[in-house]
Amino acid sequence: MGARLSGSQHWKGTAASGQKYLEQQAEHHGYIGRALPPIFRFRASNPAVLSVAHASFDLKYHLVLATRFRHGTFDSKLGGALIGYWTRVASRRDFAIDQATVLPDHVHLLVRITPKMSIEQCALLLMNNGQYFVGKHYPQALVAAKIDQLWQPSAYAGTCGELTTALVKSFLQSAG
Repeated sequence: MGARLSGSQHWKGTAASGQKYLEQQAEHHGYIGRALPPIFRFRASNPAVLSVAHASFDLKYHLVLATRFRHGTFDSKLGGALIGYWTRVASRRDFAIDQATVLPDHVHLLVRITPKMSIEQCALLLMNNGQYFVGKHYPQALVAAKIDQLWQPSAYAGTCGELTTALVKSFLQSAG
């Protein structure tokens, strides 16, 4: 049985503020001074192009998923493997992961979706596929963290898209 979101919160910021926030997570949580910080950072070198017929859009979200009981579960190796898996899922399911920071007890992501997908659907795809991947390939991480379910049954989702004049002009030209 897959995860269901029991609730989410919404915050509107810019894409740049979301990117900066993700980049500062190691410092924010006090991991930067460690010889081997238990974090993994990802930034898409060639962000995926998302499109649907008859629409122009810029649907970006800052998504945060917390491990069950906020138990430390991830290290940089597991974080890298999980993000690699999630990027493959994203390409098959028509959404994109532009940036991610994996910390021991939670994950920050900047995702982009198409209008035919809700942020709840995106979060559930990530949570359910993350549970599957970690359970299959890294079950010892769940045992060590003393959890049988990877995620808390909720997520934070905040919008961080930017409405640009160029995007609006592009839409109006294609509609005319």
